[in-house]
Amino acid sequence: MIVAHRLSKVKNLEVKMERGLLWLPLLGVFIWLAWAGWNEYQKLEAYRSWSESFEKAKYDIYAVLGQNNDSITWGKPTRKGPVNLETFSLQDVRSLQLLVNNKSVDMEKPPSQGKVVLEFIISDYKKIFIPFTDVDLAVNWYKYLQQKL
Repeated sequence: MIVAHRLSKVKNLEVKMERGLLWLPLLGVFIWLAWAGWNEYQKLEAYRSWSESFEKAKYDIYAVLGQNNDSITWGKPTRKGPVNLETFSLQDVRSLQLLVNNKSVDMEKPPSQGKVVLEFIISDYKKIFIPFTDVDLAVNWYKYLQQKL
Protein backbone atom coordinates (compact mmCIF):
# COMPACT_ATOMS: atom_id res chain seq x y z
CA MET A 1 0.00 0.00 0.00
CA ILE A 2 2.84 2.38 0.84
CA VAL A 3 4.52 1.45 -2.43
CA ALA A 4 1.31 2.14 -4.39
CA HIS A 5 0.95 5.51 -2.62
CA ARG A 6 4.54 6.49 -3.49
CA LEU A 7 4.07 5.36 -7.12
CA SER A 8 0.96 7.53 -7.31
CA LYS A 9 2.95 10.55 -6.05
CA VAL A 10 5.72 9.89 -8.58
CA LYS A 11 3.19 9.67 -11.45
CA ASN A 12 1.58 12.94 -10.32
CA LEU A 13 5.00 14.58 -10.26
CA GLU A 14 5.77 13.27 -13.76
CA VAL A 15 2.48 14.68 -15.10
CA LYS A 16 3.24 18.08 -13.54
CA MET A 17 6.74 18.04 -15.03
CA GLU A 18 5.34 17.19 -18.49
CA ARG A 19 2.89 20.07 -18.28
CA GLY A 20 5.66 22.40 -17.20
CA LEU A 21 7.86 21.30 -20.09
CA LEU A 22 4.99 21.88 -22.52
CA TRP A 23 4.65 25.50 -21.33
CA LEU A 24 8.38 26.22 -21.66
CA PRO A 25 8.36 26.78 -25.47
CA LEU A 26 5.32 29.02 -25.11
CA LEU A 27 7.18 31.09 -22.54
CA GLY A 28 10.07 31.38 -25.00
CA VAL A 29 7.68 32.62 -27.70
CA PHE A 30 6.26 35.27 -25.37
CA ILE A 31 9.73 36.47 -24.43
CA TRP A 32 10.72 36.68 -28.11
CA LEU A 33 7.50 38.60 -28.96
CA ALA A 34 8.16 41.07 -26.14
CA TRP A 35 11.73 41.62 -27.37
CA ALA A 36 10.58 42.05 -31.00
CA GLY A 37 7.95 44.59 -29.94
CA TRP A 38 10.48 46.55 -27.87
CA ASN A 39 12.97 46.47 -30.74
CA GLU A 40 10.38 47.83 -33.20
CA TYR A 41 9.33 50.52 -30.71
CA GLN A 42 12.96 51.65 -30.42
CA LYS A 43 13.21 51.88 -34.23
CA LEU A 44 10.04 53.97 -34.39
CA GLU A 45 11.26 56.37 -31.71
CA ALA A 46 14.61 56.78 -33.48
CA TYR A 47 12.77 57.40 -36.77
CA ARG A 48 10.45 59.96 -35.18
CA SER A 49 13.33 62.11 -34.00
CA TRP A 50 15.18 61.69 -37.33
CA SER A 51 12.14 62.58 -39.44
CA GLU A 52 11.42 65.89 -37.70
CA SER A 53 13.87 67.70 -39.96
CA PHE A 54 12.05 66.69 -43.18
CA GLU A 55 9.03 68.12 -44.98
CA LYS A 56 7.77 64.62 -45.74
CA ALA A 57 9.03 61.29 -44.42
CA LYS A 58 8.14 57.60 -44.38
CA TYR A 59 9.08 54.64 -42.22
CA ASP A 60 8.69 50.94 -42.81
CA ILE A 61 10.73 47.90 -41.92
CA TYR A 62 12.75 48.07 -45.15
CA ALA A 63 13.69 51.74 -45.38
CA VAL A 64 13.28 55.25 -44.06
CA LEU A 65 12.83 58.07 -46.55
CA GLY A 66 12.88 61.83 -46.03
CA GLN A 67 12.36 64.70 -48.45
CA ASN A 68 13.33 68.35 -48.09
CA ASN A 69 12.86 70.58 -51.14
CA ASP A 70 14.79 68.76 -53.90
CA SER A 71 16.78 66.56 -51.54
CA ILE A 72 15.95 62.91 -50.84
CA THR A 73 17.59 61.06 -47.95
CA TRP A 74 17.05 57.39 -47.30
CA GLY A 75 18.53 54.56 -45.29
CA LYS A 76 17.83 51.49 -43.18
CA PRO A 77 16.00 51.82 -39.84
CA THR A 78 17.71 50.55 -36.68
CA ARG A 79 17.12 51.03 -32.95
CA LYS A 80 19.84 53.66 -32.80
CA GLY A 81 18.50 55.58 -35.80
CA PRO A 82 18.73 55.22 -39.56
CA VAL A 83 22.02 53.86 -40.96
CA ASN A 84 23.58 53.68 -44.42
CA LEU A 85 22.01 57.04 -45.21
CA GLU A 86 22.28 58.26 -48.79
CA THR A 87 21.22 61.66 -50.08
CA PHE A 88 20.62 62.74 -53.65
CA SER A 89 18.93 65.62 -55.42
CA LEU A 90 15.71 65.28 -57.38
CA GLN A 91 17.30 67.58 -59.95
CA ASP A 92 19.75 64.76 -60.77
CA VAL A 93 16.93 62.25 -61.35
CA ARG A 94 16.24 61.53 -65.03
CA SER A 95 13.19 59.40 -64.34
CA LEU A 96 11.27 57.66 -61.60
CA GLN A 97 9.60 54.27 -61.81
CA LEU A 98 7.49 52.20 -59.48
CA LEU A 99 8.45 48.53 -59.71
CA VAL A 100 6.52 45.61 -58.28
CA ASN A 101 8.31 42.27 -58.52
CA ASN A 102 10.91 43.99 -60.75
CA LYS A 103 8.30 45.04 -63.32
CA SER A 104 7.05 48.54 -64.13
CA VAL A 105 3.53 49.17 -62.88
CA ASP A 106 0.44 50.64 -64.53
CA MET A 107 -0.38 53.51 -62.14
CA GLU A 108 -4.11 53.25 -62.95
CA LYS A 109 -4.22 49.62 -61.78
CA PRO A 110 -1.33 48.91 -59.40
CA PRO A 111 -1.16 45.38 -57.98
CA SER A 112 -2.24 44.92 -54.38
CA GLN A 113 0.90 43.08 -53.29
CA GLY A 114 4.43 42.14 -54.26
CA LYS A 115 8.01 43.31 -53.72
CA VAL A 116 7.76 47.09 -54.18
CA VAL A 117 10.57 49.57 -54.92
CA LEU A 118 10.84 53.11 -56.19
CA GLU A 119 13.56 53.27 -58.83
CA PHE A 120 15.31 56.61 -59.25
CA ILE A 121 17.26 56.64 -62.51
CA ILE A 122 20.13 59.12 -62.12
CA SER A 123 22.16 58.09 -65.17
CA ASP A 124 22.75 55.06 -67.35
CA TYR A 125 25.09 53.71 -64.69
CA LYS A 126 23.41 54.86 -61.48
CA LYS A 127 20.03 53.74 -60.23
CA ILE A 128 18.75 54.00 -56.68
CA PHE A 129 16.21 51.48 -55.43
CA ILE A 130 14.21 52.37 -52.31
CA PRO A 131 12.12 49.44 -50.99
CA PHE A 132 8.60 49.72 -49.58
CA THR A 133 6.47 47.21 -47.70
CA ASP A 134 3.15 48.59 -48.92
CA VAL A 135 2.13 49.14 -52.56
CA ASP A 136 -0.33 51.94 -51.73
CA LEU A 137 2.30 53.87 -49.79
CA ALA A 138 4.75 53.48 -52.67
CA VAL A 139 2.12 54.68 -55.17
CA ASN A 140 1.45 57.78 -53.04
CA TRP A 141 5.17 58.56 -52.83
CA TYR A 142 5.56 57.98 -56.58
CA LYS A 143 2.76 60.44 -57.39
CA TYR A 144 4.11 62.99 -54.92
CA LEU A 145 7.66 62.79 -56.25
CA GLN A 146 6.53 62.86 -59.90
CA GLN A 147 5.08 66.30 -59.19
CA LYS A 148 8.44 67.42 -57.80
CA LEU A 149 10.42 66.26 -60.84
